[in-house]
Order: sequence, then structure tokens, then C-alpha cells
Amino acid sequence: MQYRQFGPLDWQVSALGFGAMRLPRTGDDPGDIDEPLATRMIRQAIDQGLNYLDTAYPYHGGKSEPFVGRVLKDGYRDKVRLATKLPCWLVEKREDFDKYLNEQLQRLEVEHIDFYLLHSLNKKTWAKVRDLGVLLWAEGALADGRIGYLGFSFHDDNEVFTEIVDAYDWTFCQIQYNYMDIDRQAGAKGLHYAASKGLAVVIMEPLLGGRLARPPARIQALWEGAARKRSAADWALQWLWHQPEVSVVLSGMSAMSHVEENLASAGASGVGTLSDDELALVARVREAYSEVCPIPCTQCNYCMPCPSGVDIPRVLEVFNEGVMHEDPEGARRSYGFMDEDKRADQCTQCHECEEVCPQHIPVSEWMVHAEEVLVQGRPYEECLP
Repeated sequence: MQYRQFGPLDWQVSALGFGAMRLPRTGDDPGDIDEPLATRMIRQAIDQGLNYLDTAYPYHGGKSEPFVGRVLKDGYRDKVRLATKLPCWLVEKREDFDKYLNEQLQRLEVEHIDFYLLHSLNKKTWAKVRDLGVLLWAEGALADGRIGYLGFSFHDDNEVFTEIVDAYDWTFCQIQYNYMDIDRQAGAKGLHYAASKGLAVVIMEPLLGGRLARPPARIQALWEGAARKRSAADWALQWLWHQPEVSVVLSGMSAMSHVEENLASAGASGVGTLSDDELALVARVREAYSEVCPIPCTQCNYCMPCPSGVDIPRVLEVFNEGVMHEDPEGARRSYGFMDEDKRADQCTQCHECEEVCPQHIPVSEWMVHAEEVLVQGRPYEECLP
């Protein structure tokens, strides 16, 4: 394992962090965590030197935090720094800050959370918790030892990101960043700004919900043309670790093979390890991807559950795969296997999902297009922007 400086702290973080949002499951319910397998995965990663474990209040339908608490028994709590997050969208009054933090401490079966984040800040949620006095409250939680360091995770534009960075003496922040998102959300500009202010920068969605690990044929051909052979996932991770401003890259691993492959990648990582030719190749891949992937969904599941029962992430995934792999018939077959009550035609256009989508996807519009393409047989080209 390689280690990197974590912002202002006298502590080295493993290049790879474990994100407990996409753990293996035994069924369709997000709460059906395959605990024996997930336990082996996390503990193997820790045994191999990983020392940053990230979870949050809503992950796996609220089951992730209690599960992580169980995983960290048997001495594993002392081997990692633990991060979790305040569900800012659920906060309605100042008393809720203590309510959720204390509940999380109980869920995790710990007295202290190393890294505590204000979760998924955007212009609206930031204004709400700021005006309720979250920063003054957090100072109290820091002083009484319930949390060690304060940070935030973020989904909005760069202007809002800069405002939040400048509002407090944060220890760290967490941003969505990968070679496709250099100009989206905080982006490369936000990465550099936060690092210049002394913050550690934690990276989420390094593979865009796994999509960058499963490239269509035309993009795989670009990777295979490189002098040095890497998997598509390894290329994406090494591009991040190449940058000195990146502190740790979180991966939401859902299979033991992901753990093994990502540990190997992290072990070969380092600042400045990619050549100019390799960076140019990544830029060509970015351009090629931008031409074939219409919907920027990362499968984060913040849109779920849909009040009408639509499996929104799966519908968008099937639509995207049909476009990227130039296989509309295959996408229609996959769509046919979905339960009828989870398909796009069940959408009532309530727009609740759009209010919480970190990517600001016009989901209701795409539900209409999905039905047109995947059921009615309308050509993709007529529905793409």
C-alpha cells in the first residue's frame, strides 16, 4: 500500500479508501448486505494496509453504519480512521445535529468518529444547516470528543464549492472527481482550490459508479492501444493518484475481486507516475466517452426509493448501456427482465428525485425517453440531446 499526506494532519492516509455504499448484497433490497462476504472484503483490505473507511447514515437503506460497526470489532477499529456523515437533508432544527450524531455513534458502536462530514452539501442544504448553526454546533462536538475532524461532501457547482471552502477552517472535503468530471461540480478547479487552502481532498465516484470500469468496445480499443497495459479501472485510478492534490480515493467495492484489483492498483500508485503520452490517452478517452454516454448517472441511489416504485438507477443504466455499446436490442431485452412495476412508465412526473439528484439529471424527462426507446422502439438518436 502507498500512503499520502492527509491535508494538515500529521498522518498518512492509504491511497485507497473503502467506501461502504456499494457492498455486496444477497437480494434486491439495498439493506440485504452479504455480511460474511463484505466482512471478509473490508478486513482483507485493512489487513493489506487500507486505513480509511467511509460510510454514511443512508447507505444501504440505513444498514451500512451498523454493519461497519460490527466489521470493526476484533481489533479492527484501532487499525482505521472512520468517516461518516450528517444527513443534512433530514435536518429540520438545531437539535437534529445531536440527534443524528448520537444515533450514528450508537449504530457504529463507537464513542468517537474520526472524520465527520456534512453530507452532500449543495447551495440549498448548505444554507439550511449554516443558518441553523451547524458550524458552532460542530465546534462543540469537536470539543467534547464525539468527532475528531470536520469536513463536508459536495454536489453542486464550483461557485458554491468555493463559498463553502471559504466559510470555515475545514480539515478535509470530499468531492466527486474522475477523468470525466474535470469540469463538473467542484471539478479540477475545486480540487486545486481546496488543496491550496490546506484541505485534504477525498475522492468519491472515481469510476462513475463503475461505468468507467466497463468501457464500450470503441473505448476499450483506445486503452488497448497504450504501450503499458492496464485495466480500464486501473487507468482511471492511476489518473487520480497521479495528482498531488488527491489525498485518498474511495472505492465502493462490491466483490472480492474489486478489493484485490484495487489493492494492487494502489500499491503501484504515486504522484506523477503517468507520462505525457498516457495523460494524452486519458484525454482522448474522455472525449470518446463524452460522445457516447448521454446520462451522467453514477448509481448513487439518492433518488431512491421512488414514491411510484420506479427503479430509477436501473432504468438509466439500461438506457446508457444501450447507447454506449450500440446495442439497442440488447438494452430492450435487459429492460424486459425488469419487473413491470419498476419500469419508467410508472413515473408520475412528481420530480422528487430531481430535487435530491447530485448530478442534477432531469430524471422525469429521461423516464419518458426510456419508455419511448426501450418499449416503443424509438431510435436512440431521436431522444439524445
